[in-house]
Amino acid sequence: MATQYEVEHNIKPNHSTTRRRRQVDMSTFNAHLHNIVPESTSSPSTSPQQERHHHHNPHAVPNPTDTAALFRLLQDQMGTLATTAPTDDNRAFLQSLVEALELDVAHPPREIEGVTQEFLDGLDRVSRKSLKQDDTCPICAERYLDDQYPLVVELPCHGSHRFDLECVGPWLRAKGTCPLCRKEMGKRRAVVVATEEDDEEVDDMNGLYA
Repeated sequence: MATQYEVEHNIKPNHSTTRRRRQVDMSTFNAHLHNIVPESTSSPSTSPQQERHHHHNPHAVPNPTDTAALFRLLQDQMGTLATTAPTDDNRAFLQSLVEALELDVAHPPREIEGVTQEFLDGLDRVSRKSLKQDDTCPICAERYLDDQYPLVVELPCHGSHRFDLECVGPWLRAKGTCPLCRKEMGKRRAVVVATEEDDEEVDDMNGLYA
């Protein structure tokens, strides 16, 4: 299965290109997620075979065993990265993510509360020219500019919360929060629409002070 990185840069999976050694490879996670979570639309890398096995019942929810397995896949990936962390700060950060996932593994939620694929696809991409030489992904700790085609996204919670899309994508899809500040993603503010009754009440109130 092609990764989001390869899809966006039109790179064949077997094509030789410069990739960072520690970048997250979550193809198994993504395949498992696709099989257990209903999705209104498929990602660009979805195969016809996966689509046939995909749930189409909007009320279907994954069973606890499948949900726990999903969080375990994510936890194992973060734990593996922690064992080869280049700095103490990166190791501590990754271990905090592993610990945050422990409750989801032991007591899986009834539903996966992560963001949709559409939300992930719509995240702001950070242009290469705006990246500094020493800017690194908080998860893989690799420098963005060491990649031939950096695919960096900025989360809406804070302008400095930037990640490799391949690294942060699985966390957002599973947890739905920023890995750094844990603010919930994907929830839009409710827009209050004024009605005619509201306008009449305002006019009445203004009349009291006329």
